[in-house]
Amino acid sequence: MRKAIVLTVCLFVLALGGGDVKADEVAELKQQMAQMQQRLEQLEAKQKQQDKTMEEKISEAVKEKQIGALPDSLKWAQNIKWSGDLRYRHESIDDDTASTQRDRNRIRARLKMNANINDEWDAILRLATGSNDSPTSTNQTLGDSSSDSFSSKEIWLDWAYADYHPECMPGLNVLLGKMANPFYKVGKNQLIFDGDLSPEGGAATYAWNLNDSTSAKLTGGAFWLRERSTDADTSIFGIQGLLKHKLSKDRHILGGVSYYDLGNIQGKSLSGISAKGNTTSGGLYVNDYDIVEGFGEYGFKIGDVPAAVFGNYVNNIAASTSGDTAWLIGAKYNKAKKPGSWEVSYNYRDVEKDTVVGGLNDSDFIGGGTDGKGHVLGFKYQLAKNVQAGLHYFMNEKNASSTSDDFKMLQADMIFKF
Repeated sequence: MRKAIVLTVCLFVLALGGGDVKADEVAELKQQMAQMQQRLEQLEAKQKQQDKTMEEKISEAVKEKQIGALPDSLKWAQNIKWSGDLRYRHESIDDDTASTQRDRNRIRARLKMNANINDEWDAILRLATGSNDSPTSTNQTLGDSSSDSFSSKEIWLDWAYADYHPECMPGLNVLLGKMANPFYKVGKNQLIFDGDLSPEGGAATYAWNLNDSTSAKLTGGAFWLRERSTDADTSIFGIQGLLKHKLSKDRHILGGVSYYDLGNIQGKSLSGISAKGNTTSGGLYVNDYDIVEGFGEYGFKIGDVPAAVFGNYVNNIAASTSGDTAWLIGAKYNKAKKPGSWEVSYNYRDVEKDTVVGGLNDSDFIGGGTDGKGHVLGFKYQLAKNVQAGLHYFMNEKNASSTSDDFKMLQADMIFKF
């Protein structure tokens, strides 16, 4: 457009000059035209650059203010974070107490919502697959023989709790509701509580630094296993203390003790929780359970690879029968986090009959419960971002105090996180 204007002006000038225009005047006019054209191109390029800069500034401003630009009816969305995972698992089980080997495929799906209410309160909800009669599993078996073929799978309220973290006391968290287990489990072991267990009640944790290399954490909780309208409730009261000390940049030691008092369980039954190895009489627990736990961990690096060894010792000081102790030793090497990375793990444990409540501890080891011992080998490989493959092999002996039956299980997992 600008070129056309320049040409029009030049023709107009020529027309005014008529036939008397000299050659040197024409040459001068052409030179002026070229200079004008060059100047116009420079102005045009400058204008384009200014337009681009303005667009970038507008885009950045929109990104910074886009949440604030939400209508009032939708501003609550900025305070909510979603996350979840899906796991597909194949299990192959060889159990001496069963007539045949069992192969089954299972899924686990979980969806978590974390809502920031204000600077001091959060609300956490999580939905998960599973069943209403198992507190230690969120798996759903595909083609479950107890359900109709291709039946829809159940979704349950797995977590629903409030988290109070007052600004006046950093490091303190007060939890109320059905929650993630607040007690530390060295090496993520499940000697006392299964990893899927979501206790119900109230808890508080307080973490602080003693100095630049040593930190401490104190946890207490009160949970209700069985509410009764005509009798005292069955409950768990627990307290735990731990210390972590950095020996160097790549090495640390950690140790702690826990105490769990199960109130009003002796002579009672627990709805939906099988004794699974515990001593019972007429379906009622023979023993009380006052559980003392000691644990420790040593973390270090081999070259640039993280590693750790850990151990647990548990004793039921209230047991009236023998078989009141359990112990576990384990190790981990490397960490499956970035694509192409991997990790291996191992633990050996011995869980006597009345050390812990069999319906609350690891639901995979010996098929769940107490009165067993054996090895667990694990391997994980990070296939891609948020996609992980895993293998776990259980070589166990169940009913160890009597018949000592072999129990072997292979689990192959694919895990997808979002």
